[in-house]
Amino acid sequence: MSDEPSRPAATAEAPPPRPNTVVAVLAFAGIVVSLMQTLVIPIVTELPQLLHASPSDTAWAITATLLAAAVATPVTGRLGDMYGKRRMLLFSMCMLVVGSVTAALSDSLTPMIVGRALQGLSSGVIPLGIAILRDELPAERLGSATAVISASLGVGGALGLPTAAAIADTFDWHVLFWTSAALGVVAAVLVLVLVPESAERTGGRFDLPGAVGMAAGLICLLLAISKGADWGWASGTTLGLFAAAVVVLSVWGVYELRVGEPLVDLRTTARRQVLVTNLASVAIGFAMFAMSLVIPQVLQMPEQTGYGLGRSMLTAGLVMAPSGLVMMALAPVSAIVSRARGPKVTLMIGALIVAAGYALDIALMDQVWHFVLVSCVIGAGIGFTYGSMPALIMGAVPPSETGAANSLNTLMRSIGTSVASAVAGVVLAHMTMSLGPVTLPSEDGFRTVLITGVAASLLGFVIAAFIPRRRPADAEPAPASGGSGGRAAEVSEAKA
Repeated sequence: MSDEPSRPAATAEAPPPRPNTVVAVLAFAGIVVSLMQTLVIPIVTELPQLLHASPSDTAWAITATLLAAAVATPVTGRLGDMYGKRRMLLFSMCMLVVGSVTAALSDSLTPMIVGRALQGLSSGVIPLGIAILRDELPAERLGSATAVISASLGVGGALGLPTAAAIADTFDWHVLFWTSAALGVVAAVLVLVLVPESAERTGGRFDLPGAVGMAAGLICLLLAISKGADWGWASGTTLGLFAAAVVVLSVWGVYELRVGEPLVDLRTTARRQVLVTNLASVAIGFAMFAMSLVIPQVLQMPEQTGYGLGRSMLTAGLVMAPSGLVMMALAPVSAIVSRARGPKVTLMIGALIVAAGYALDIALMDQVWHFVLVSCVIGAGIGFTYGSMPALIMGAVPPSETGAANSLNTLMRSIGTSVASAVAGVVLAHMTMSLGPVTLPSEDGFRTVLITGVAASLLGFVIAAFIPRRRPADAEPAPASGGSGGRAAEVSEAKA
């Protein structure tokens, strides 16, 4: 008997979990991982005292997570395609738990940085979860389930800030990381028990030189972006890192085109639908993060500035929390629009909603409810855009490359958020006001960041307009059975 019929025989003894259960578990895992990203925000200003280090050194507790996530996301996606997506999902959750425990036991800088880097290795959970959905769910359920998993990123980020602020205000700061570890254990157990392992594998040999080259190039690029403001944008270190990134990634690209089993299939990523979606993802990632930089800061600025509301970190987190709930609530709506009009239209609608939210914030910055309204509008737009991107990617790649392709798309969004942080940092550092002996960002500085959010959203809209148009019937990615996913991708590419 061949290997193919053996799987149904096994499932006769142990029926597979219901699709709703799989979606719920994967969404929970995504929320847990995205919570990790906002975990240290309430204690950032206290880290120098807590870890007995300088502010510039403790900033590595955030930078290390960013760099580790950038490297791990595409690597775990590729390994998931090769050796099993659930296996790599469990590995990612284990890294979250180990990193959280390491940080929870730390009282100095080095173990904290190590712990935060290990936490960053878990960032591939959401693209891996989406890839599992493509392999396990029927086609008619895939669009809405994918939108829910994508929304979990925003839900975790939005809920994480008030939760972390409440914990930090009430308990010792180590409890933040013990909580993260406990949630990671629960998520890992649920995945192990309730999520099936996909039979879709590419096999082959892992491209280690390609992984090293990509890691080196991304680290140079993101390090220059994230630390350029501290080192000076015209400094030799910053310019050298940018130059190194260009050289290393160029050489890496040539190598990936020539190797038989590349880490990233650049020919697939060069398909118009994949390429344009990834470019739009950079702009949307920029736009999403601008909100996270402006709203909490304005809420916490002293009232003496004339524009600040003098609120606490907990209040700022509670203001942001509804946006995550809006993302989750609108995930099914996003899927309905994608099914009716295609995910390209959904992405464009979402970009316009985000732009409208930022424009609204430029006019409304006086009351707490103004920011609640703005965050909900922007959250609605992000929900639409994040729900449509995986559908566009999966509609253009075969099932055997789903994990790697979605992971690369996630990386593009991360690059957008990193650029947003750098640009906002430059703007707010140069547009300042004096409040006694203290220098603070001015109201015009914050409005300028909001204007860049509008511009990034509109840029995402324009880029998305160049995605190949597909009939609504083609908007839902094809199921993986019988290799139809690969053929669907080829047909879609032929239409483009």
